[in-house]
Amino acid sequence: MAARDRGSEDEVVLNELYASVQGEGTRAGRPCVFVRLTGCGLRCSWCDTAYAFDEGARRALPEVVQAVAEFGVPLVLLTGGEPLEQPGCLPLAAALCDAGHEVLIETGGHVDTAPLDPRVVRVLDVKCPASGMHARNLPGNSAALRAEDEVKFVVADEGDLLYALEWIREHDLDAVGCALLFSPVHGQLAPDVVSDFLVASGLRHARLNLQLHKYVWPAAQRGV
Repeated sequence: MAARDRGSEDEVVLNELYASVQGEGTRAGRPCVFVRLTGCGLRCSWCDTAYAFDEGARRALPEVVQAVAEFGVPLVLLTGGEPLEQPGCLPLAAALCDAGHEVLIETGGHVDTAPLDPRVVRVLDVKCPASGMHARNLPGNSAALRAEDEVKFVVADEGDLLYALEWIREHDLDAVGCALLFSPVHGQLAPDVVSDFLVASGLRHARLNLQLHKYVWPAAQRGV
């Protein structure tokens, strides 16, 4: 089986690029350009973007920056897959910042985020046990979070909730001031259960994080 193409420092393997509204996090509801890069070394049990594992084509970085600019939308999200697995992700993120965009990156947390341009807002997806991938979490990524960053816990059951709470306490994330996003797996964990847990947790920066796009568009629809 051939190795997956990860692009280069001058090109990324692009799965899709489109404009919609940001579906989650502290910027939910805002118009956003989504730049989805191909490939991910994780296989989370609840993954809803498996089509990004292999589908994609090489695009030069200036071409991607120009395509983003044509939408006229300030907010940009780099996502995947796992965007940081591609060497072109770091220079692309910096180029988008240079072009005046507000840039977010959603990362699965198993790749070091330290080399990222400091202007980029990290949305760190810490994996909980039900994902099957929690052993891949890099604690150093959580230790490096800033107040402007966000950390997301996709939770499928009570065990995931308790794991997330322990992770937050272990890394003192509530004191950091970053948003602590608890995202129930759609159709597996009721949002009201998560809400009750957060109220009882005493966390100051916790938020119930529902994915708006799953309520607005059909589950199978892409490019939203």
